[in-house]
Amino acid sequence: MSLPSEQNWLVLQHLIIDLTKKGYEIPKGINPEMGLIRSSISSYKRDPSHPELINGLAKAEMDLNKIQGILLSIAEEENDEEYVDYWLDLLKRSMKGEKVFEFAKSRSKFLVNTPPGLTTGRVNLKVPLAEERVQEIAEWNGLIIEFDDDVTIQVHGDQEDLKSGLKEMGYFFLND
Repeated sequence: MSLPSEQNWLVLQHLIIDLTKKGYEIPKGINPEMGLIRSSISSYKRDPSHPELINGLAKAEMDLNKIQGILLSIAEEENDEEYVDYWLDLLKRSMKGEKVFEFAKSRSKFLVNTPPGLTTGRVNLKVPLAEERVQEIAEWNGLIIEFDDDVTIQVHGDQEDLKSGLKEMGYFFLND
């Protein structure tokens, strides 16, 4: 499901990138704000019936409108009417629900059902590693290991144990 606000976010993100390439200074607070807005939209998509998430989406949309105004003001400095019209057209299309841009494919996933009170990490390997080697390191360091697939593992444990276990695993990964 793609939301108009999600597409609006994508258009604004592409505008930020384009303005930056053209040498324009983007105000410092915009990029972190864009990250928070993206999180609000993603949270809403996971549970669109939750009242707090509905309110979060409404706030995110207001923040997008504010950022849109700032970015379009910067774009007007380009003194090229076609440039501004191009971005306005993309924004109009996105607000009509049209899919203007695609999100980049990401291998990142949220960790679900992590054990309470433990620190958790995810390791993505370039090549599969023998399960016994990883399990042995985990046992030495008192860690819980879950294999998501051949090249992705979740590691759970106390923070210091997790740090030392991941360092040791990293050593083996570099030597393969």
